[in-house]
Amino acid sequence: MEVKRIIQERRSLRSLEPFEVTQELIYDLAESASLAPSCFNNQPWRFIFTYDQNILKELYTALTPRNNWAYKSPLIVTVFTKDELDCQIKGRNYALLDTGMAVGFMLLRATELGLIAHPIAGYDEEKEKKILNIPEDMTAILLIVFGKQAKEINPNLSEEQKERELKRPERLPIKDFVYFNKYR
Repeated sequence: MEVKRIIQERRSLRSLEPFEVTQELIYDLAESASLAPSCFNNQPWRFIFTYDQNILKELYTALTPRNNWAYKSPLIVTVFTKDELDCQIKGRNYALLDTGMAVGFMLLRATELGLIAHPIAGYDEEKEKKILNIPEDMTAILLIVFGKQAKEINPNLSEEQKERELKRPERLPIKDFVYFNKYR
């Protein structure tokens, strides 16, 4: 699959079906993330691949009610880091940027494999960190909910969420975020 096509096909859908989670898949996704660039190759990203059904059920309790669609997922990846794992140059902290690039690589690889990989911020960070034993000094940035695209729209979704399943939300026009030579 071509990269541009993968980018165009990637969607954060919520109507998911379970799939078989294998060690091979986990290593494939992790390796793809590991190839992302980072400041001085520090690789500040950390991931917990949660697929044990008992731990997943506990992790679901940290999700906001609006993210109840994620209960169908057989795999949730927790993404976390801390500032000290990466460059801090002249007040610029690279840990979040570099971790975000690794997540992007993982999302694109998941799409190439025919999976939905939906990043979410709707969860209780402290509860999640406690469930997964993440140290207090780490920042849990987001969760990535994985699944196969369901044939039918999940009936538990809100009307707005159902609408987003059918049509990709509008993107900003390029003129609203691209500048030539100088800002404005």
